[in-house]
Amino acid sequence: MKNSCYTGRMPAIEFNIHNHIGILTVNRPEVRNALNWEAMADFATAVERAYATPSLQALILTGAGKAFISGGDVAELRDHNTKADARRMNTLMTEALNRLADLPCVTIAAMEGPTRGGGCEAALACDWRVAAEDSDMGFVRVRLGLTTGWGGAARLVQLVGYPRALDLLALGRVISAPEAHRIGIVTHLTPPDEALKSAINIADAVSQYDPAAIRAYKRLLKAAQPSLAEAQRIEREAFPKLWAGEAHVKAVEKFLGT
Repeated sequence: MKNSCYTGRMPAIEFNIHNHIGILTVNRPEVRNALNWEAMADFATAVERAYATPSLQALILTGAGKAFISGGDVAELRDHNTKADARRMNTLMTEALNRLADLPCVTIAAMEGPTRGGGCEAALACDWRVAAEDSDMGFVRVRLGLTTGWGGAARLVQLVGYPRALDLLALGRVISAPEAHRIGIVTHLTPPDEALKSAINIADAVSQYDPAAIRAYKRLLKAAQPSLAEAQRIEREAFPKLWAGEAHVKAVEKFLGT
């Protein structure tokens, strides 16, 4: 089964299913798989297609080429700098990633190359993160005068605790996959260029067991976690103000060299 959200041209988002395993690929390698408005909407649609496939036993999220996902496409979003634009993006991607996180099947991020900003948030919405040893990731939105905007801060603090989460978010550090593995963000390390292959192998292993048992485990473990709702409410308040702020506008101009 093969689905894409575009027709008539190279799709920015691809969703394929084989042997009850879905692969959702962000296919914009020319911009390191950054998401523009259209790609964000199609990403959300692909997640809903996964929901509409009850036989799905695992979903793998990956990026085409030499990157995972580098967040929002700064060049295309720069002129959409109002609070209303920020709320639109915040709502679209927070809801899409919440839906991804709530999928009853196992979800796996297969990460090669750089992962930045919103790409980190997308990876954190998955159950597991499989990363190549030579890849890296950075919660770099503070460099653009922003907070996370897609629900990532709350997920990060659940994984690594408050001090480490603040270190990564407030300093905007880029960390290697081995360091991310050491502190609990990356769950599986692989040799270079083997993240997707390893993710498929893990998905194959999971699919050997009763799907009802796996789904029950997901419900049980999520019920034991603190609620994300309050953190996401605070994020929804903070992000639009910062998006429309002078510091963000100037940071984008510097980033784009204009």
